[in-house]
Amino acid sequence: MRLNKFLGSAALALGAAFTFTSAVAADITGAGATFPYPIYAKWAEEYKKATGNGLNYQSIGSGGGIKQIKAKTVDFGASDMPLKPEELESSGLIQFPAIMGGVVPIVNVEGVAPGQMKLNGKVLGDIFLGKITKWNAPEIAALNQGVKLPGEEITVVHRSDGSGTTFIFADYLSKVNPEFKSTIGVGTAVKWPTGVGGKGNEGVAANVQRIKNSIGYVEYAYAKRNKMSHTQMQNREGQFVQPDDDSFKAAAAFADWAKTPGMGVLLTDQPGKTSWPMTGASFILMHKTQADSAKAKEVLKFFEWSYKNGGNMAAELDYVAMPAPVIKLVQDAWKAQLKDESGKAVW
Repeated sequence: MRLNKFLGSAALALGAAFTFTSAVAADITGAGATFPYPIYAKWAEEYKKATGNGLNYQSIGSGGGIKQIKAKTVDFGASDMPLKPEELESSGLIQFPAIMGGVVPIVNVEGVAPGQMKLNGKVLGDIFLGKITKWNAPEIAALNQGVKLPGEEITVVHRSDGSGTTFIFADYLSKVNPEFKSTIGVGTAVKWPTGVGGKGNEGVAANVQRIKNSIGYVEYAYAKRNKMSHTQMQNREGQFVQPDDDSFKAAAAFADWAKTPGMGVLLTDQPGKTSWPMTGASFILMHKTQADSAKAKEVLKFFEWSYKNGGNMAAELDYVAMPAPVIKLVQDAWKAQLKDESGKAVW
């Protein structure tokens, strides 16, 4: 993997936005999810080299991406929370998956190495509910025999902005922890009963690095890039698994894209002995009726190129590329649903 080499470069340092621009009118704009930011940045860099066309993507969180595409201030929005069919219809939007990856818990506990600590959904949910407050609590100790756990207070770190990463995290915990479901629930923004907030995956990672005895959740690339201590998770089959592209692929193997309305597949708590339980897809949102069909076509050209050429780049950053049958479903949807103002197909 060449994650550190890529993400460590000054030109592509993780932050609020990246811009790859050229002087031609083909430059496109997008905004939203921070979850896929590292791979979108890499794709944009290589696409610029290949075509000369630029992309400006604002990494502002899924909630912001949904708002901006609805307001028509960007060419596409990005969200890790798929919109429901009725919301797509009422807003005149189409959505399609671009990439898959995993959300991981990260901890800053002295003496605990990356991938050493084991958690399950019940315990993780209770930590974020504020019910389990110390690292040497019996519930954590029972899962981690032989691991030296301090008797220190746990500081919870969560997202402060509207976030698809939060949606994936909360969707999983709501499936495996009934009290989490009834108390906190599922959404891009939820009311956390405890902890401190961070903006973006970047903000959560920075806070966990700064605060001793803390726990947070980020997209896996951010954990790797910052050399943070992720945890193992017990999956639906009772197996403890490590996060990586293989365990994300295992979860994605059970997705039924064709039969899911709006292709809004949820990949949390999937079956399979090697499946990572907090796997998710990231989605692109566009208006079905395009005032500027040429600009819309440029967006589709970018994602067509990324589907075709971006698989190895995705694997290097521990994302999972969309399978060929899903790409065909996506491109069929482009042809059927994206029109200019006269009703002519854009693609």
